[in-house]
Amino acid sequence: MSAVTRHYVLAAGGTGGHLIPAFALAAELHRRGHHVALITDERGAKIPGKPEYLTAHVLPQGRIAGKNPLNWIKGARGVLQGRSMARRLFESFQPSAVVGFGGYPSLPTMLAATSAKIPTILHEQNAVLGRVNRYFASKVDAIATPCEDVDFLDRKFEAKVTLVGNPVRPEVLTLREEPFPEFGEDSLFRILVTGGSQGARILSQVIPEALAMLPPTLRSRLQVIQQARPEDIESVRQRYAHHGIPAELATYFEDMAERLAGAHLFIGRSGASTIAELTAVGRPAILIPLPYAMDDHQVANTREIVAAGGARVIRQPAVTTEEPEAIADLDKRNALLKEQGAIFDKMAKDICLQIQAIAKNPETLANAAHASWNCGYPKAARDLADLVESFGAAPIMDVLRVVPEGGAPAQGGEALARRLTLENAQ
Repeated sequence: MSAVTRHYVLAAGGTGGHLIPAFALAAELHRRGHHVALITDERGAKIPGKPEYLTAHVLPQGRIAGKNPLNWIKGARGVLQGRSMARRLFESFQPSAVVGFGGYPSLPTMLAATSAKIPTILHEQNAVLGRVNRYFASKVDAIATPCEDVDFLDRKFEAKVTLVGNPVRPEVLTLREEPFPEFGEDSLFRILVTGGSQGARILSQVIPEALAMLPPTLRSRLQVIQQARPEDIESVRQRYAHHGIPAELATYFEDMAERLAGAHLFIGRSGASTIAELTAVGRPAILIPLPYAMDDHQVANTREIVAAGGARVIRQPAVTTEEPEAIADLDKRNALLKEQGAIFDKMAKDICLQIQAIAKNPETLANAAHASWNCGYPKAARDLADLVESFGAAPIMDVLRVVPEGGAPAQGGEALARRLTLENAQ
């Protein structure tokens, strides 16, 4: 625990990829005795895993996108409103530093922090610098990166770049020293399949067929755990039942760390948090990057683990996201169904071949697991917290904040949330 208590604000966009590392940093700063507040949007406030002591302040994100000038005006108004609300929070909470994790909901907060001359740090989760983080790269005091090479990060900012990795959830990190699950020629072969926070429809369509193509000696040993969308889960269950493959399905797994602990192989998307958790635990993977990810960052995320031998990549053609039922013209719908069928069949065959290659013998799978483990950054939360603590007020100001005049404790997150709620209602 630190000798002095400071206040820090974390600003993160409303997705798990941004929020999970923010939660991990909050846990580490809290462990060191600091007060931490979170600024996000309505979607981010509902992301599972937020520590109870971390108060979430919901601000309008003000996303400026599209070609409609009316949307620009609405977005700009939201940004200005959010910046004003963030500055009011800073006046009460008086943060020693503000940490931005990217995403449009972090934009108003980072604007408020830089204009108020509060020390600012960016943390990028992907191997591609995000749009918001790209804008603030020249304005902040430090930039924390998840890997050696980050696309769109200008060399002129090298002096303020620190490699820390991606913080992961504590329950996942505790698995790092656990041995890889025993895998022999006759043992069960446990496969974990996820498609991000909302599931991926293409995985629900392709993975059961890919597993059904495996040789009988391998297929008979399968034990599948798969996340799927609510609207897809029954059809996925029927596919596995038809092929005689045992499968546990759910729209969301509360105990994902436990599922990851028992898995021999992961199949799914290559979001930043997914890669961070796979490498923290040391699990081999077949990765299928989201083809519509901004700046193709999910492909970039796979570079390090693939180069090390811990994962293999299969590309998904972009055409597969269009829904045939949304097409009124019958001929066009049938043409798309035929095209998608051919794509799904090829992907299933490719996945089947990759599974056979990585699981052909216990040594191959164990080597891939070790390669994945070597790519992990288990001290990411600690190193990021060290970086954050290196910025902020002089120690005398820390003391004044901890024990203000009259001996009352510094204003905490819950009191501040009540004050902001009252102000916004007036």
